[in-house]
Amino acid sequence: MAPRTAVMEAVEKLNYRVTIGDVAAQSGLSLNVAQREVLALASETGGNIQVAESGEIAYKFAPNFRQVLVSRSFWLQVKEWLKGAWKWVFYAIRISFGILLIVSILIVVLGIIAATIAIQSQGRSDNDRDDRRNENRGGGGGFIWLGGWGSPFGNPFIMFDPYYYEPEQVRKRDPDEMGFLESVFSFLFGDGNPNADLDERRWRDIASMIRSNNGVVIAEQIAPYLDETSRLEGDEYFVIPVLSKFNGFPEVSDAGTLAYKFPELQKVASERKSKTSSSYLQEKLWKFSQASQGKIALAIGLGVFYLVASLYLGSLLGDPRLAKSLVGFLGFIKAAYGFLLGYAVLFLSTPAVRYFVLQFLNKGIEDRNQKRATNAEKLQKPSTALREKLDFAKTFAMKQEAIDQDNLAYTTEQDLADQEYAKMLKEQNP
Repeated sequence: MAPRTAVMEAVEKLNYRVTIGDVAAQSGLSLNVAQREVLALASETGGNIQVAESGEIAYKFAPNFRQVLVSRSFWLQVKEWLKGAWKWVFYAIRISFGILLIVSILIVVLGIIAATIAIQSQGRSDNDRDDRRNENRGGGGGFIWLGGWGSPFGNPFIMFDPYYYEPEQVRKRDPDEMGFLESVFSFLFGDGNPNADLDERRWRDIASMIRSNNGVVIAEQIAPYLDETSRLEGDEYFVIPVLSKFNGFPEVSDAGTLAYKFPELQKVASERKSKTSSSYLQEKLWKFSQASQGKIALAIGLGVFYLVASLYLGSLLGDPRLAKSLVGFLGFIKAAYGFLLGYAVLFLSTPAVRYFVLQFLNKGIEDRNQKRATNAEKLQKPSTALREKLDFAKTFAMKQEAIDQDNLAYTTEQDLADQEYAKMLKEQNP
């Protein structure tokens, strides 16, 4: 997610009044990036700055700041329009693979029918010539051809269930249910990376954990949220990126014990209770498809039928009796046969390869989750040495510094003279 988007979402979730620490904790951005983006956003949307008597700063935004931002920026308007258009373009892309499957199957089936008719017609012509030759030779019994292509080819399969596309049925369906055409895309390519927001979740959870521990933690409390923490025994190198991101610094005991303080995260626009969603960061497993089992089975069935039909069509096109008939529609089928067969092969091979790749990826995810869970379990039943480190960290605990609107030294929401006058009255009437 882009930093600007992350900041805007954080401002909305925090009720439009924030500190830099609030935004960094909510969005997972570093304090420096959060400060840069908040200042830019306040400048572009007419946000207000509030300064507490302690010198801490809060930023207040109007609830309609998004509309203000869009109205002031042509490129943002274009971006919003493209965002809406892309939703429909991507939907069209998703269903196009299902449509291509259905159209390809129809073409193959029509090709089989046309090739069969052409071959049988050629056979009848040959029989007629043989009969005429026999009659000329005085042979008596003529042969009457009674065959037809009706029953074997009349209705060989049902393409797909139209239930999903009946208007009265669409309204009754769960809006989250995936239609068949979309399920084909999901079967082929899946539904995207389930951990696309992993870094955002990681930093958000770390910030929440730090806040829930009064702004001071030890390395063992951070470890359950990171991927790599074991380079050397006792080496706490993995804490450095966290210190850099949230402006933290270490405190050292006489015995060499380290605790890490993050005072910026304890500065809030209003008192906030922080609680991590989990004791460790859990990566989500890749899912083969979000489509229902019935739709996946239908897609596989159609794919198998398509492949078998394509191979059968190829055998028909190679029949010598069809050589003179490969014009018009059959000529088109002959020219497109490579694509039709190739799509049939890819339609089944792509998901098969993806399935085994996902098994490999999920094994790595399970291993990382297990390592993080093991690190978290150590905190549930700490050893004597770990308990001492936790106790040492608690000696540096910091309360949240909330910027109370009743004790502001300055705000851009009011004229400076009015603020000075209000301040004077407050001092005279404490």
